[in-house]
Amino acid sequence: MSRRRPGKGAKGLAAGESKAIMTFMPEIRATFSSESMRREKRAVAGNSVLAALVITSLKIVVGIATGSLGILSEAAHSGLDLIAALVTFFSVRVSDKPADADHQYGHGKVENFSAFIETGLLLMTCVWIVYESISRLFFHSVEIEPSVAAFLVMLLSMAVDAWRSRALGRIATKYDSQALEADALHFSTDIWSSGVVILGLALVWVGRSYRVGWLRQADPIAALVVAGVVISVSWRLARRTADALLDAAPAGVRSQILDRIRTVDGVLEVERVRFRKAGNGFFADVSVGLERNFTFQRSEQVSDAVTSRVREVLPDADVMVHTVPRARRTENIFDRIRAVATRHNFNVHDVSVQDLKGQLHVEQHLELDEQLSMKQAHDEVTRLETEMRTEIPEIATILTHIESEPATIETGEEIVREPELEQRLKDIVKEFPEVMDVHEFQFKKVRARLYVSCHCTLPDDMPLSRVHDVQTSLEIRFKHDAPELFRVLIHPEPMTDNRR
Repeated sequence: MSRRRPGKGAKGLAAGESKAIMTFMPEIRATFSSESMRREKRAVAGNSVLAALVITSLKIVVGIATGSLGILSEAAHSGLDLIAALVTFFSVRVSDKPADADHQYGHGKVENFSAFIETGLLLMTCVWIVYESISRLFFHSVEIEPSVAAFLVMLLSMAVDAWRSRALGRIATKYDSQALEADALHFSTDIWSSGVVILGLALVWVGRSYRVGWLRQADPIAALVVAGVVISVSWRLARRTADALLDAAPAGVRSQILDRIRTVDGVLEVERVRFRKAGNGFFADVSVGLERNFTFQRSEQVSDAVTSRVREVLPDADVMVHTVPRARRTENIFDRIRAVATRHNFNVHDVSVQDLKGQLHVEQHLELDEQLSMKQAHDEVTRLETEMRTEIPEIATILTHIESEPATIETGEEIVREPELEQRLKDIVKEFPEVMDVHEFQFKKVRARLYVSCHCTLPDDMPLSRVHDVQTSLEIRFKHDAPELFRVLIHPEPMTDNRR
């Protein structure tokens, strides 16, 4: 029976292609999501510009026709809203551009700068409204002609502002856009200020109808109320804009990040946490202290864990983790010796420390490049031993056994059978009661030298230090009774593992 291979047409993709597509799916989804975000933000900002243009034009026409300062102040407010909407529209287009060589943190700050411009425009509006209101209240009065058109325009303005505020607020919340949020805040306050203007016009109409003179002042008073609303909005925007431009940290976020990073296994201390916001994205800079004996691979694992903790508080943040080697408070002398060696990228093993009459004597094995000469190797060892004695003054003497660090693969000649030698070695094992079994002997010839390896079974609960002693004793006995052995390797196994 023949088996059909998976096709590449309508019925499916080959396994390799399917795997490749699955590998790139997150990037593809991210690209589509980013493009969708740009489309939605630009669309809602564009609609806001058109709506602001229509409402501003209507308010100017009706304000001039009626002479109402309240409506004219609202027209000025809406005119600046139009400018702000245009600024927002262009800032949204620029802020979504990816980072480049000249703007390595992206263009997100453009949105924050847009909010800064809007704040300045709002304050300019307030100055004009307050000046004109005081002038009409105390220096010269202006006759107001309330009309049906005035009320209809203001009611239409409230309806459009409500629609714009909801649309902008929804997209601003969805994509964390400060520029769109500022526009949404503008238009939500426009609803209330328009309502105040309508109230002022209604009071002026009541005053004229029933000959209540003091109600004629309702319009400039309503304009002052509008100015108060605008000042309130401006102050909130000013604080938010200043915080964004000055990279102020949101309240409580830093402590949350610190608490989460401190739970990462391997982090000894958190030295620094800094973050800044650009547009809707965060950039975090974290410096943590790690054990100085950590390998590069282990340090990378801890850095990844720290990044994950930061993103629990700031999702999708761009996180930079700097690791600093630090000594643990519980370090013993063996840790300190290895730390000095690790600093020079050396590998020391079989470290032995003896306390003889209150003085510490250290013996250690050090692996060096086999291509080094004797003089070069000795100089390296002298430098290392000097630094160890300087950093660990309680050490009286250091003796270093130099080993060559293999850099080439040895070519073996053959695997040989040595039944007599194998039996002799098994007889030696019987002298060690802790060894429960020995098996899998293998003899190899490498460059005319005889190598032997075997597995031995030991109790599950035997301490590792004792395991090493037994291995060493066995190796010594094997070489003593069989001098032809060049190298002996004994692999220990627990009893439970050997039973399987």
